[in-house]
Amino acid sequence: MNSLPALIVVWAVCTGLFLMLLAYNSTITRYEENQLFLENINANEKQIQTSIATKIRRVLPFIRATGALSAVLTVLIIGIYTLDAWHKIQ
Repeated sequence: MNSLPALIVVWAVCTGLFLMLLAYNSTITRYEENQLFLENINANEKQIQTSIATKIRRVLPFIRATGALSAVLTVLIIGIYTLDAWHKIQ
C-alpha cells in the first residue's frame, strides 16, 4: 500500500500529458481536410495539408505511448488496490 500514492501521482501526470496531447492533436486536425490534389493549382493548400499531416504523424507515437502507459498504470493501480483490500478482508 506504500507505493499506491506514488503510482497515483505518476498515473495522474501520464494521463494529464495524454489528455494534453489529445487536445493538441484535435487542435491541429481542426483544419485538416481530406482532399486529393491532382494538379499544382492549389499548391498553397497542398502545402498546408502536408504540414498538418506531418505534425500529426510526429505526435501520434507519443499519444499512443502515453495512452498505453496510462491504461497499464490504471490496471496496475486497480490490481494493487484490490489485492490490498483482499488481504485486509482475510
